[in-house]
Amino acid sequence: MLRIANLRVALEDVAPLELLAARRLKLPVEAVEQTTIIRRAIDARRKHAIHFVYTLNVRVRSNEERVINRLRGDRDVSIFAPPVREPMVVGSQPLTDRPVVVGAGPSGLLAALTLAEQGYKPLLLERGQDVDTRTRDIADFWSTGRLNEASNVQFGEGGAGTFSDGKLTTRVNDPRMEQVLELLVEHGAPPEIRYLHKPHIGTDRLRAVVKSLRCRIQDLGGTVEFGARITDIEITGSQLSHITVNGDRKISCQVLLLAIGHSARDTYAMLHRRGLALEAKAFAIGVRIEHPQELIDQAQYGPAAGHPRLGAADYALVFQDRIGQRTAYSFCMCPGGQVVAAASEAGGLVTNGMSHYSRASGIANSAVVVGVQPSDWGGSDLGGVEFQRRWERLAFTLGGGDYTAPVQTVGDFLTGRSGGVSSLLSGSYRPEVKSADLHQTLPDYVTASLARALPDFGRRIRGFDHPGALMTGVETRTSSPVRLLRGNDFQSVSHEGIYPLGEGAGYAGGIMSAALDGLNGALAVISRYRPF
Repeated sequence: MLRIANLRVALEDVAPLELLAARRLKLPVEAVEQTTIIRRAIDARRKHAIHFVYTLNVRVRSNEERVINRLRGDRDVSIFAPPVREPMVVGSQPLTDRPVVVGAGPSGLLAALTLAEQGYKPLLLERGQDVDTRTRDIADFWSTGRLNEASNVQFGEGGAGTFSDGKLTTRVNDPRMEQVLELLVEHGAPPEIRYLHKPHIGTDRLRAVVKSLRCRIQDLGGTVEFGARITDIEITGSQLSHITVNGDRKISCQVLLLAIGHSARDTYAMLHRRGLALEAKAFAIGVRIEHPQELIDQAQYGPAAGHPRLGAADYALVFQDRIGQRTAYSFCMCPGGQVVAAASEAGGLVTNGMSHYSRASGIANSAVVVGVQPSDWGGSDLGGVEFQRRWERLAFTLGGGDYTAPVQTVGDFLTGRSGGVSSLLSGSYRPEVKSADLHQTLPDYVTASLARALPDFGRRIRGFDHPGALMTGVETRTSSPVRLLRGNDFQSVSHEGIYPLGEGAGYAGGIMSAALDGLNGALAVISRYRPF
């Protein structure tokens, strides 16, 4: 098989890929037997000449060596050999109990599925509700302000990523990434996630995917329980022996895979109390910012904005604040989406962003956040949790104490006013928004860095710092404030039998990296123990 890299195709060029590949290989089109897209990105650096950039695998009827020899001056054409998948290694130690997975987010689902596929019959415990019940509970919260602390944007089947944009981008370079993408497609994700440079599923399609994954776990002999919160662990020597669920149900447990998510604050406190090795971790806090999607499209694509082959434009921005010695950046950008209420505790207000697969709301939103360090709260292990709570409670109070979110235009934020500049948008957050001074909901050093970052972002994306752009407070759950320490075998460095996994353990950030971490953690268990 041949691989063609950096195949540039003009936006308006709709020729079949077989023809384009044949031209690049200087072959007649009938010599191209099969073309597979490996990667497709958009090059919009020249707004008047936007191109797609492809990497293709091409099977030809001609002798591949002859084709390569004829094109030896073309560095972007090579012979491709598919990687050989590593064989499954199954351990020999006996399991006295079936493995327990805590958390049905991407990490927990992939861990449980991997174990189930190998005959380990895992028990998957999720503190929240199944995705259908959860969707109804969240809709009720967004319309009435009645928060269900056990079923919300943070807790429930699929994890926090289920109510997001469903982005699958990751900085992790893991050979099993293709395996995870194929699995998601098998369970209902759109096929193009295999090759898009910035793939996404969308919250609407992701809900069906996670339900399908759960059903597959059950079909393979696994058990899934909702409304099942781990409330204690029991250690004999340094070895895990039992867990307690919902305060009164004790389960014998030899292997525990903890994929608890970044908002399981009560679980962090319990693990800390039981002496599990953990440490404080840096994260970021800030606000959500909204623009008309058309404004972002124009800034990113110029005259091609709105072209049906491009879709809604996104962005990624970073600002190094030399004065404040901090980094401000955009996070979880949601093209054509909305800002959502993402609280999981009574009395605290949290925002997040979400998009459907179509990204058709007409609103672009992103978190704009500033990095914070353990030194900002004194360095204590769980101090980051209380740090988050402090600003969430201030935002809740500033909004009126009923999950109404405080909002402020960029123009007012930069001049220290409130209600003086008309916003470009009414604000997509529900249940309600209220004009307020966002300086009261964040530390001074964060708002100062944001104030310096916004004009810089405006120089790179025209209109980003428009006085009428709307900001909503607060975004605090960018990543876990805690890291559960583990070794190279994925096992806790302090307690044998406990495997901290995913975003809640501090080892992932986003759907793909969390899923990969769950898969690899399960493989670590498999390599040590034989099936239950």
